[in-house]
Amino acid sequence: MAEKKHNLLVKIFQKYTDEESELETYQAIGILLLVFVAAGCIGWVWEFIVKFVAGGFNGFYVTGGNLLPWINMYAYGAIIILCMAHKLKRSKAVIFGVSTIAMGVFELVGGWLIYVIGNGTRYWDYTNEWYGIGHINGFVCPVSAMAFGLGALALVYGLMPFLVKLASKFSRKTFLTLAVSLFVMIVTDEVVNLGLRWSGLPSAMDFYSSIGFKYS
Repeated sequence: MAEKKHNLLVKIFQKYTDEESELETYQAIGILLLVFVAAGCIGWVWEFIVKFVAGGFNGFYVTGGNLLPWINMYAYGAIIILCMAHKLKRSKAVIFGVSTIAMGVFELVGGWLIYVIGNGTRYWDYTNEWYGIGHINGFVCPVSAMAFGLGALALVYGLMPFLVKLASKFSRKTFLTLAVSLFVMIVTDEVVNLGLRWSGLPSAMDFYSSIGFKYS
């Protein structure tokens, strides 16, 4: 019997299944969309907690610029980590180390590009943060990079196995409807709020400020 050929996405995600399971293309696509959504949401919650603690438990901060609790850098970072982990030995130390370095570079380059293209715009700045020791121009610091490394472990050993199992529990139609709906909601929110901010109209930041949240 001829060996079944898989596309690259299936090959990358097949690593997170047990030996007897075999992913379908639609499952891999749905998992990719859910990783994108979930990683961005988890990143938002993480920053919400960090800002609350750093602010001396005095008021709630929101980050990301969207109405929905989601931050794009964490979503992009998760996809990069999955692509790298596909080629790495399944070792927690290796995944943590490589992800820490790679995400540190990603944050540094991403922050610098935003700064240059946006004429001095910064979406994050570790210069005056209590955990920002050793930062590079405020774009990245060791603690933030290691946080991404820990996040990579949670992604590879926690979120991915969960999503693979979730994909097997639902029918093709149900699973894709769930994944695509959440993805479209998030992306629509992102695009709309970017448009509102660029046009100078009230955006999610203004809404959160109006109900008493601090924006960071």
